[in-house]
Amino acid sequence: MRYLSFSPPYRISLFVVASTIDLLFPTTLYHTAAATTSMASVATIDLTVKGEFVRKPTAFHNKITADGSSGFKAEANRYHLYVCYACPFASRTLAVRKLKGLEKIISLNVVDWFLDEGGWKFNPNRDDVTTADTVNGSERLREVYLKADSCYAGAITVPVLWDKKTGTIVNNESAEIIRIFNCEFNEFCATPEQAALDLYPQPLQAEIDEFNSWIYPTINNGVYRCGFAKSQEPYNVAVHQVFESLDRVEEILSRKRYLCGNQLTEADIRLFVTLVRFDQVYHGHFKCNKKCLREYPNLWGYTRDIYQHRGIGETVNIEHIRNCYMASQLNINPFGIIPIGPDLDFEAPHGRENMK
Repeated sequence: MRYLSFSPPYRISLFVVASTIDLLFPTTLYHTAAATTSMASVATIDLTVKGEFVRKPTAFHNKITADGSSGFKAEANRYHLYVCYACPFASRTLAVRKLKGLEKIISLNVVDWFLDEGGWKFNPNRDDVTTADTVNGSERLREVYLKADSCYAGAITVPVLWDKKTGTIVNNESAEIIRIFNCEFNEFCATPEQAALDLYPQPLQAEIDEFNSWIYPTINNGVYRCGFAKSQEPYNVAVHQVFESLDRVEEILSRKRYLCGNQLTEADIRLFVTLVRFDQVYHGHFKCNKKCLREYPNLWGYTRDIYQHRGIGETVNIEHIRNCYMASQLNINPFGIIPIGPDLDFEAPHGRENMK
């Protein structure tokens, strides 16, 4: 039998460690062609025969429109957002909600950062950020999904955009929710400046879509493909793609303040939510350790620039991020030990305001 060695006289067998994880998270399957686990922060995991992580698609794709033509009309105080601050995809929606000044008209609940075998839960006693479910009175997010569809058997993910009037989920795809927030609620934005803000302007849409087409699979989802890989080959493929793409973005940002020039766009928000988590969790926990983000001068300055932009930093909770990944994903971190660092100063001057 092989053993993990600790300071004498302690030895713990690999078999015992794995069995303990199975008891804690019985939905986790090991060494199988396809496996699901409750420890993913954003989605149920599928693995191919080679051990490659494949993200399941989201299920709710309705749209809210300003004129109501979609069947869901943009109205103040009608819609509700469920998020976890640890999840980068949910954080996209928090950032755009903040930038567009929609906090007072789209209400919010925050699930517990700890993801156990039952999935996301509401725990208002965790800290001063997590909340109860103030709309549906649910104990777990799974109950919200089942209220929308009593036969639902898919992944229980955040974010969730809920319609309080009809009592159903409108959308649970972050890429679509941020576009809804960007343009359909302009009548209700807190200021004229926020109403005029367009993160997906028509002249830049093709460029934004092109950035999204490679940044999502190789960086946003690429870090997950590294972290959840169950064999060497898919990890090698994913990790090389992560750093090839980071090198590519580093070069782009040597010439431009933001991806599309001097204007902050949706593409920047989608990239930022991964970058702000990179050194905290992806570098070590997901084995993306070829380089730290702060070793990239342009990417590190760019991350601080966006963090300091109009309240976006308020949508980032480093404690929730670090705690969720480290304490919840026991298939990667078996003992749930939460590292103390790194300490990063996202408020430090970034020097990018004068770039042309």
